[in-house]
Amino acid sequence: MSVLTILKQRGFIENTTHDTELAEYLENEGATCYIGFDPTAESLHVGHLIPIMSLAHMQRHGHRPIAMVGGGTGRIGDPSGRTEMRQMMTLDTIEKNMQGIRKQLSSFLDFNQGGAILANNADWLANLEYIPFLRDVGRHFSVNRMIKTEGYRKRIESEEGLSFIEFNYMLLQAYDFCNLFDNHGCRLQMGGSDQWGNIVAGVELVRKMRRETVFGITFQLITKSDGTKMGKTAGGAVWLDPEKTSPYEYFQFWVNTDDRDVARFLALFTFLPLEEIEMVKNLEGAELNSAKSILAFEATRLAHGTQEAEKALTAAVSMFGAREIRADILPSSTINRVKPEGANNSLPTTAMDETELSAGIPVYQLFHRVGLVKSAGEARRLIAQGGAYMNESHVTAFDLTVDTSNMENGEIVLRAGKKRYHRITIAV
Repeated sequence: MSVLTILKQRGFIENTTHDTELAEYLENEGATCYIGFDPTAESLHVGHLIPIMSLAHMQRHGHRPIAMVGGGTGRIGDPSGRTEMRQMMTLDTIEKNMQGIRKQLSSFLDFNQGGAILANNADWLANLEYIPFLRDVGRHFSVNRMIKTEGYRKRIESEEGLSFIEFNYMLLQAYDFCNLFDNHGCRLQMGGSDQWGNIVAGVELVRKMRRETVFGITFQLITKSDGTKMGKTAGGAVWLDPEKTSPYEYFQFWVNTDDRDVARFLALFTFLPLEEIEMVKNLEGAELNSAKSILAFEATRLAHGTQEAEKALTAAVSMFGAREIRADILPSSTINRVKPEGANNSLPTTAMDETELSAGIPVYQLFHRVGLVKSAGEARRLIAQGGAYMNESHVTAFDLTVDTSNMENGEIVLRAGKKRYHRITIAV
């Protein structure tokens, strides 16, 4: 089955160009495609998983994906989907962010010899000469058409407006496509729905400059059933970097998926067979919760590896009890279907000095210190509202002193709300 059909069936695709020719291009192995990732942070987050998974599907079907990190365009900032200009980043910040992104992409794509390609558009954009660029590339663009695209139009109508430096972004992204076509034979660019104007501009530039047909695909904007943006929680973004969002917290994000989203997210964020996922739509109660555990396990395994996924599963079982998973629920998953052995070693943990803990620390300060809340004031409110727990007992006094006498089995387990845990141990 063609990868294009797979992506459509799994719910990725919103728009395509040249439908018939694109289908023919992806029918056989050996196609080359690319997606750009701007280095606006040192980690990608769950909201980037749609493009990442699409590249992984391409590679699994024998095609060659190019993950292009925008070391050049990142110096300008994409105005698409923005109501205000992005903060300008230093070159050192961009380089640091690119290193983090490269590492995360390697969890999903095989960059070994002959596999996926990791490109940096600073290699061809940073040394462009302005006058030759305008003569060779800029002359193919109509300002009238550019300002009618959604990304530019919204910014022009906004209070801040559109800066000239941002106005150039479409030209540079289109030139990226032309460069990757020239050097890698790339004929397909993919991206989010907000990239449609930029992608079409690239398709048109290759046609005008190279007299060749290339293609574009945009992905649907994925929102949760409650209308909130994918990858956003009350605590902020869900990052792929384990230092920003631990594998256990990542696992819990997926476990907490709304019942209405389970089958859809299994199709988008795992590689489990669609015929198995279809059966999930008929599950309820404990069986649907089993499917959520499988979703969490598979998503965590892809981002952080099998070992971290198993540790997160073990930690979840130790916190919430065993959840035996029937063999006929998503049988292709490698999840342990019986209660795994082991303690909650995967919980986010802080090792404290024994002398300091013995002296006693107010519990509201402890919640703040380990990062379960953003401030001491928020910790006080959490306790006042009944959302703070220590060793599964309600914390009712914000000035309660916590010391080594509160340890159970060598640890103190704090909980904020229903799902967010943090373990405190003694530093060895």
